[in-house]
Amino acid sequence: MLIRVYATTVNPFDCAARAGYVSSWYPYSFPLILGLDVSGVVKEVGPGVSDFAPGDEVWARTNPASNGAYAEYVAVAASEVAARPRSLDHLQAAALPHVGLTAWRMLMDAAHVSEGHTVLIHGAAGGVGSFAVQLAKWRGARVIGTASAHNLDLLRELGADEVVDYNSIPFEEVVHDADIVLDTVGGETQERSWRVLKPGGILLSIVQAPSQETADAHNARQQFVVAFPPAGGVLKEIASLVESGHIRPVVSSVLGLQDIRQAHQAVEGRHTRGKLVLKVAD
Repeated sequence: MLIRVYATTVNPFDCAARAGYVSSWYPYSFPLILGLDVSGVVKEVGPGVSDFAPGDEVWARTNPASNGAYAEYVAVAASEVAARPRSLDHLQAAALPHVGLTAWRMLMDAAHVSEGHTVLIHGAAGGVGSFAVQLAKWRGARVIGTASAHNLDLLRELGADEVVDYNSIPFEEVVHDADIVLDTVGGETQERSWRVLKPGGILLSIVQAPSQETADAHNARQQFVVAFPPAGGVLKEIASLVESGHIRPVVSSVLGLQDIRQAHQAVEGRHTRGKLVLKVAD
């Protein structure tokens, strides 16, 4: 399917790909068009595509192995596409596909989160974290989020039951017996997270593969989670959650595609709240 791009975003993955940090996963050849998220309008469909037609308003997560959405048009497999939630405009919709798919793979596919679970989410005000807070609450979990002080009110608005300012108190002093830890930070934060898990709990990371040896030592489980395609089915589920009011996008700022350098610098600073959206067309 050929999609006219109205909005896309910058994800940490884009910055890592540009810097060559994911070359073991994706042997890119440069120059490369980045951009995983897209909200737009179908321009053309290829043979065999029956679920969509030109003029349909859609959202998608592009395949990380191919060129992306920092462009006026992007070609995307129909399996990566779903109808855009009608309650969101293109700028809002673009903020959800990649982070939504990632959080879904972590909480739903890997952890099987359900009512009664306690979930600790690191970086809970970021793109993946802010979505994960809402998804875990929808599933009936007790949610604890770590963030800096100026983002704690946001986490409460998103439904977090408890918030921890990581600059003022070590989270392991106040969090205990978590069933699930979502790590979007890595490093020391990941290492300190083992002690807050209950026996049999699971530590999931999207930034750094957890140690199986350390997991065994804590009688815990671990998994490095990758948001593999296809995304279309998950995006359809997420659209339903958006329309029912359980999920909303968190957009920190909107820049033009011509401001891509500034956008990457902001995301690399690791202090972006929610998502930074790039407006491509009106």
